[in-house]
Amino acid sequence: MTRKVKAVVIGAGVNGLVAAAALARAGGDVTVIERGSAPCGMMALGLFARGPHPAALETLGLKAAALGPAISTVALCPSGRHVMVEGAEARFADGSAHPGAERWRVLSHRLDRFATALAPLLTGAPPPMRLRAEGLPGLLRFALRLRLLGARDMRELLRIGLSNAADLAADALPEGPLPGLLAFDSVLGSRAGPMAPGTVVPLLRRRAPLRRMDGLAARLAAASEGKGGRLRIGAGVARILFEDDRARGVLLDDGERVEADLVISSLGAAPTLALAGAEQFDIEAQRRIRTIRAVGAAARVDLYLAAPPRIPGLDPAHHGARLVLAPSVQAVERAFDPVKYGRLPALPVMEGRIDGARLSLTVQCVPYGAPHDRIVAASLAALEMVAPGIGGEIRQAEALSPADIEAMTGAPGGHWHHGEIALDQFLTLRPANGMARYAMGPPGLFLCGAGAHPGGDVTGLPGLNGARAALEAMR
Repeated sequence: MTRKVKAVVIGAGVNGLVAAAALARAGGDVTVIERGSAPCGMMALGLFARGPHPAALETLGLKAAALGPAISTVALCPSGRHVMVEGAEARFADGSAHPGAERWRVLSHRLDRFATALAPLLTGAPPPMRLRAEGLPGLLRFALRLRLLGARDMRELLRIGLSNAADLAADALPEGPLPGLLAFDSVLGSRAGPMAPGTVVPLLRRRAPLRRMDGLAARLAAASEGKGGRLRIGAGVARILFEDDRARGVLLDDGERVEADLVISSLGAAPTLALAGAEQFDIEAQRRIRTIRAVGAAARVDLYLAAPPRIPGLDPAHHGARLVLAPSVQAVERAFDPVKYGRLPALPVMEGRIDGARLSLTVQCVPYGAPHDRIVAASLAALEMVAPGIGGEIRQAEALSPADIEAMTGAPGGHWHHGEIALDQFLTLRPANGMARYAMGPPGLFLCGAGAHPGGDVTGLPGLNGARAALEAMR
């Protein structure tokens, strides 16, 4: 059986759904192929989202209010003096004033200004290696944003952009849960410690309001279909079809052919290469794709307890917040050190949420193939610092290592971003040199997933940017 459409999008994660909506709005007949049993991608394993980006929401025809209310973050402290964070405001969870509140406010506003200045680099394709006329508007917008910062802030942004989150936190705040929160957010989903160069950039990308992930995938899927993107759930792509050296559609696992003028993949670069066949790429392109650093270091743990967890110093009314256990910058760096050698840290850092007697965690600093029982044991050892006796309340525990996440979602290495967001894998070098503007190489084949610029998280920007690049190529 053969069907003909304008475009095929592989994968129904946030980026695939946004790409489909953008293509459909441009008048295309678009089909989204999703191997899983529901549209979600990595969203099924996440707890919180900072997005999608307003430009992606506009493409889907959604308002930010449709995603639910923004939630607070509680930076947990072993002493019981937990810190409540709501944007630029910080106070102790018991309502008393925090001595670092003013410094946190100043730093937060500065980071927001820097994030605004960087926005033109994220909401479009990165500038080409050889500057051409089409790259000038984006660079001019970026230069103008930098100039509007003023000389002092412009120099500061350029200084910290190549620095690391540990130094940024140490310069602005005394050691404790607040800088620990900054350090945690700078490496969440990555295989890096806060002392690694370039970790300020992920921090700046995460300045949007925080919301729970519950039901987000279903809302995005409904919005994408409402704009004309047709979803095929439970259908796997066996390979990408080529004719006259151009992508011409996909062959599904059941033998059905879906012919198309465009094939846009929200998978990583390496899985896309595997579907296309190495013969479609030159040797250098193959080498670059296969050397992309994409080994995940975040695990998912779900603990089912006899009763809601008791955290001394934290009112149960705050159980709906995002809970982050990263007591200090040094705690985050120490948690990452063993991962370099394939070992699980004694005390990993994590974020979590409480739903009744269920505690769901994203555990950071977990080696790729760590055993489930050891992931759970290490998580409980860290939780005992803020919730004494929690181990005795466990009725059931489930864990997914990065290797499990890769097997479930197809994300390369189980990595949230399909590749490290580092100085050598960012902007014009993402996912690899020569593929930074979403075209994979063979005509008609484009990348729109987290492995493309500007990277992962639930922004939808790679999907939007990739769709725009594909439409421009068609024109």
